[in-house]
Amino acid sequence: MNNYILQFLRLLIQTVVFWVIAFSIFIYIRYYAIGSEEGNIATDYHISDILRFGILLGTLIGSIFAIVEFLFDKFLSKNLSLALVLVEKIIIYLMGLILSLNYVFPLAEYELNLELTTDKGWWKTSEIFWITVGYFLICSIIFSFIKIANEKFGRGVFFNFLIGKYRKPREEKRIFMFLDLQASTTIAEQIGHYHYSELIQDCFYDLNRIVTKYDAEIYQYVGDEAVLSWKYKTGINNNNCVNLFFHFQNRILKKQKYYMSKYNLVPVFKAGLHGGKLIVTEVGTVKKEIAYHGDVINTSARIQGECNKYNELLLCSNLLIEDLTLSTKYTTEFIGDIELKGKEEKFKISAIRMF
Repeated sequence: MNNYILQFLRLLIQTVVFWVIAFSIFIYIRYYAIGSEEGNIATDYHISDILRFGILLGTLIGSIFAIVEFLFDKFLSKNLSLALVLVEKIIIYLMGLILSLNYVFPLAEYELNLELTTDKGWWKTSEIFWITVGYFLICSIIFSFIKIANEKFGRGVFFNFLIGKYRKPREEKRIFMFLDLQASTTIAEQIGHYHYSELIQDCFYDLNRIVTKYDAEIYQYVGDEAVLSWKYKTGINNNNCVNLFFHFQNRILKKQKYYMSKYNLVPVFKAGLHGGKLIVTEVGTVKKEIAYHGDVINTSARIQGECNKYNELLLCSNLLIEDLTLSTKYTTEFIGDIELKGKEEKFKISAIRMF
């Protein structure tokens, strides 16, 4: 529950700031280009008197927008078609605009001496209302585009994409986790490829519910495997890279009745963790992506591949463990100097378990 509250508050702040700026710009433009039917008020009032209505309207619309987006993203979108989601959102936003303007217009009419009628059904024939609706739709598309881009590339990465930060290869220090479904081939044979696909979808849906809590970025999905990444300091901060794995496992266990009733099994995931310096760069022209190149990724994948051999759920390089400050709820056991596939030198890895 605390995770949902934090996610909502973060979204609320983002939407309110966005819509306050958006409507302040809108009202600023109207301030200097008021139609004759509303009277020219440019010489009668200071711009701050006008823009505070942008703050008021932006706060109202931003709050409604945050509530709707959060509820649909977290609880409703998964079981509804995209078309139905869009129709429902449009209806809700239209009602929200009418209610918000019903509150703002009388204030503006009284304080700024404007002729802004709010008689019953006023919005049907109000030119300013439909101009506001059109502006709202354009801004909504912009906000949704930025939101989707951030979800695709990770927070902050999209902006770096736009400014060309990764046009040339850059060195970064990051942590990678390769997360894979245990006994995936056997499970696919048991439940069939259709239900297997649904199972992966459900598991990754649960994973996505918690990634923001631990500041993780989902680099890519490969079949039944998810690759997660953190900036190095972010990953070791509060043991984010370790806590995410066990939170994910516990989340699945709490939903074991659901998984048993639908698939007659409870999925178990194994993971490999490693961190270090690697190269990040922009690749592709038709389909651009941010790609990571370096030994860190290969080693993380190889460590995850050792989980079955040692019957462990989470294996981690000792290099990374040395930088972590694991709490007493965790215990580590040194596995040994392991010969990882494709590497000449042996690699020290340990298992991390939770009491």
